[in-house]
Amino acid sequence: MAFEFTTENKRHFDEILTRYPVKRAAMLPALWLVQRQAGWISHEAMEYVGGLLGLSAAKVYEVATFYTMFNLKPVGRYHFQVCRTLPCQLVGAESITEHLQKKLGVKLGETSADGRYTLTEVECLGSCGTGPMLQLNDDYHENLTAEKLDALIASLK
Repeated sequence: MAFEFTTENKRHFDEILTRYPVKRAAMLPALWLVQRQAGWISHEAMEYVGGLLGLSAAKVYEVATFYTMFNLKPVGRYHFQVCRTLPCQLVGAESITEHLQKKLGVKLGETSADGRYTLTEVECLGSCGTGPMLQLNDDYHENLTAEKLDALIASLK
């Protein structure tokens, strides 16, 4: 299915372009805008962004696949991204991940059948002193315990 920015996001994109002397430099903000609108970045969206910036879809794909913060497949309404790097691992990230898999009913890399939850592991989120931690959609949750996770999940229902 073809991708297009909404009227509001097209205006936002046009405003973003004014900040950059070279159009292609606006690729990261454009990809963020796509992900905000659609929840993920499809190949059609990469072609669309490429067209807006005068780049091939392949160039856009190279950038989108380089950065792990871009979703290249659909994710659930609530995207749990657990930090898996050493500082978080040392303070219990693995047990947090196991707890989430049980509570959400999904394995790593999966989305629940109802499209509500996606669980992934990600590289360092830059909160090494407050692990274990995760990013839920755009928000950080730190110093996690099973109890804190249960309360967080309950708040989503």
